[in-house]
Amino acid sequence: MEPRRHRPTEKARRTDMKIGIIGAGNIGGNLTRRLTALGHDVSVANSRGPHTLKELAEETGATPVRVEEAARGAEIAVVAVPLKAVQDLPSGLFDEAAEGLAVIDTGNYYPRGRDGRIAGIEDGGVTESRWTESRIGQPVVKAFNGTYAQDLLDRHRPKGDPERMALPVAGDDEAAKRKVRDLIEELGFDTVDAGGIDDSWRQQPGSPVYGLRGDVDAVTRALAEASPERQEKFRG
Repeated sequence: MEPRRHRPTEKARRTDMKIGIIGAGNIGGNLTRRLTALGHDVSVANSRGPHTLKELAEETGATPVRVEEAARGAEIAVVAVPLKAVQDLPSGLFDEAAEGLAVIDTGNYYPRGRDGRIAGIEDGGVTESRWTESRIGQPVVKAFNGTYAQDLLDRHRPKGDPERMALPVAGDDEAAKRKVRDLIEELGFDTVDAGGIDDSWRQQPGSPVYGLRGDVDAVTRALAEASPERQEKFRG
């Protein structure tokens, strides 16, 4: 039987982008599905190797690659791996990316259930994304970290729809942040500027915006109500 392929049901971009996705779990996998459906040229990698991504590739048309190749030529790269795995990513990962690369960090720090205690975050007083930047040697834009993976498939809406959700986006590089916000808008979600990476604690696990299915006003309020103190269950 011919393998089932993902049939694009959304209007493709007039000019597609080269996008590399590192991590093919819930978020990485569903971003692969949506972005290929929109007509983008997606390469996807995981820690187990391209042969384990055959089904996802057949479904979507994405190109399975080794992690070392994921960002080659990419205009946008997505890091969607557990935080504890960030330090194991290969050096020079973004050396062959396109000029003006924007790196999206989707990560969250779960010290008790998954990542173990990371001293650089606990003792260093830095946000998860600032720690990630220090490990990969590349500025990042924080996005999708509080988004339910299934919502990427089910809850996207056209601009102006009263049920259209908004997602917070934090980053220091305004051009990179704009590129990421434009991509999220294309995916069917509004965006709210959540400040720089040092402000990205406002969207960390346990914050009011984390997991919020709200519009621009609701997300803006939730960001304003956030506390920098990490909840006990999210501390190592």
